[in-house]
Amino acid sequence: MKTTMVKRNSFWLILSLVLVLISAVGASLVQTNGGKVTIKDMQWETSSGRMLNALLFKPENATVENPAPAVVVSHGWWNNREMQDANYVELARRGYVVISIDMYGHGNSDPLPADEIPVGGTGMYDAVKLMADLPYVDPARIGVSGHSNGARAANFSVAIDNEMPTPLIASVFLVDNEAFYNDAANDNAYYNMYGSRDVGLNADQYDEFFFRSYSPEGEVLTPPREFATTDNAQSFLHFGAAPGTYDDVRDVDTYYTENIDGVDAVRILHTPAETHPWGTISAETVSNQIDFFDTTLGAPNQDVGGGQIWQAKEFFTTLGVIAFGIFLVAFTRTMLQTRAFSSLKVKEKMAIAPANRIGKVWFWGGLLISAVFSAWSYLWLSKQTSLSGVVFNSEPSFFVEGAVFFIALWAAINGVFAAIVMTISYLFNVRKQGRTLRDIGVLPGWASFGKGVGLAAIVVSASFSLVFFVDYFFKTDFRLWVFAIKVFPPDKIGYALLVLPLFLIYFVANSIIVNSFSRISIGGKEWVNTALLAFFNALGPLVLVVWQYSTFFDTGHLVDGFGGIFSIWLFPTLIMLPAAAVISRKIYRETNNPYIAGFINAMAVAIIAASNSLVTTF
Repeated sequence: MKTTMVKRNSFWLILSLVLVLISAVGASLVQTNGGKVTIKDMQWETSSGRMLNALLFKPENATVENPAPAVVVSHGWWNNREMQDANYVELARRGYVVISIDMYGHGNSDPLPADEIPVGGTGMYDAVKLMADLPYVDPARIGVSGHSNGARAANFSVAIDNEMPTPLIASVFLVDNEAFYNDAANDNAYYNMYGSRDVGLNADQYDEFFFRSYSPEGEVLTPPREFATTDNAQSFLHFGAAPGTYDDVRDVDTYYTENIDGVDAVRILHTPAETHPWGTISAETVSNQIDFFDTTLGAPNQDVGGGQIWQAKEFFTTLGVIAFGIFLVAFTRTMLQTRAFSSLKVKEKMAIAPANRIGKVWFWGGLLISAVFSAWSYLWLSKQTSLSGVVFNSEPSFFVEGAVFFIALWAAINGVFAAIVMTISYLFNVRKQGRTLRDIGVLPGWASFGKGVGLAAIVVSASFSLVFFVDYFFKTDFRLWVFAIKVFPPDKIGYALLVLPLFLIYFVANSIIVNSFSRISIGGKEWVNTALLAFFNALGPLVLVVWQYSTFFDTGHLVDGFGGIFSIWLFPTLIMLPAAAVISRKIYRETNNPYIAGFINAMAVAIIAASNSLVTTF
């Protein structure tokens, strides 16, 4: 039996490594266009005096003899350069030289000073200046594009470019953030900040933050889906003209041309029926951007065939996410076979508790009350204005990554609640059955506890070594939309350690309640029990997301009092929380120790969260 189990685990370990390799090779082939695009990982000290990190994509058509048009792209707040993969894959394979930046404060770039947010166009304009000096780039055909705060970075960059003796930016495509419509230095009069540049604006009909019109009292007059009818939209399409100075109403998806300073400039507005985060992974938005830059800069390679292929990269990087999860479990089991950690492996697996009537009442009752508390506590925490300065990095704080702190604090609150539920369950149910805390694995002994910490550290380190491997050799990572497992500089370890105690409270408590208090036979199958626990782990966040967006799609407005950013921050939890339940169950069955998986999940999530956020300094 032991030999069979070892062979079975060897299969899963090898499978995880094979999937990692398939993920890396497949994603690399897509983003290099089968080897026709060269990728360089760049980090340099810019003229702003800060280190900027970026990926450079150079297609084979871009040469000194035949310089190509170029585009600098940027992610939004709390993200990183790889979030622009749909755009840089499609632009590079069409012959553009592309730089995808980690904005200051993000990814591997230097932290962002809170009092200098526009510095260097938050890094974008510093990248534009480097782009203009590349010998294989046509400096007269440089565009910029960004999503969300990346679009704001594009606006910052245009403002800087306006002050330059020789402007560098010819074309601007803004995704999911407002254009600049009004001149603050001139009583907010409508104006054309962009001059003779070509400008496109992608304004989602269900954007959580932008594209509303307001009354003087601050009341919302029109939702985002009516943006095209507003004065801001019409002024933008009329090249900054003030409302009342034009007679026609201009349409979406239509190029409008006007001669500005002897140059025929264009404006176009798109309003896809999408949400704000969907703009990073939307075939329609990518298509709008491709068409815009082809129209304004000219695509060197229009005959790419097959439309868009970035979805294939998303498939391969998703395989990487799955492989990472499998490796966490399989490598843990492998380490349990070693002399150092063999004492943690049990000779006999603990039998699953029978599903009697009392057991089912406690099981279902615990699941429901935990899910309700999870949703309620998140909603309540999002309304605590006293936390806003820390959460949104607007005031000095011990926690320099405010968004990560918010999620970690919410997790810890739920961990404390889980401990209360378990205490009640033990006093009024488990103890009456004659079972002790040691019997159900809650008290494994200090030696096992300490070894579990060491095992978790080794497993997490080995798992992230795979991430660094694929980054070094293939320049890819593991990601699915807004959930990303990526490489990180040393400072991110420190940021992860700041929130690790909060995540430990939740994931250790969650592993205990999943395995020591909720492991009962459902339908005679343990996997049914595991699946239910995985589902209920994420049920609270799922209910909030469904409530938010069903309301938004129905009314055009968000749920009153539930900010859009808070629903967006829930998206990664819909992956992490179910996975945590499955991982903890798999490891518990080998050890009868719920702490090991709790440590592993907490460490991994702390690093993942710290690697994908915003760091500001004061």
